[in-house]
Amino acid sequence: MRTSMLLLVAAALLTLTSTGCVVVKPWEKDLIARRSMAFESDSLEAAREAHIYFSKEASLPGGSGGGGGCGCN
Repeated sequence: MRTSMLLLVAAALLTLTSTGCVVVKPWEKDLIARRSMAFESDSLEAAREAHIYFSKEASLPGGSGGGGGCGCN
């Protein structure tokens, strides 16, 4: 039982440490900086959705805002 648990922990640590080791070359950074690689590819649409969430639900992702409910503030 102890060896199987130790083997499972070792496999999990090996998996976690091997996935984050990536070196990006300077000439490859333009591929990462493309607009399609962003979390929100359309910044205007993201700003519109953030405004809707702020005014209608009084919640701002990653922040805090006052008011809420009817969107009249």
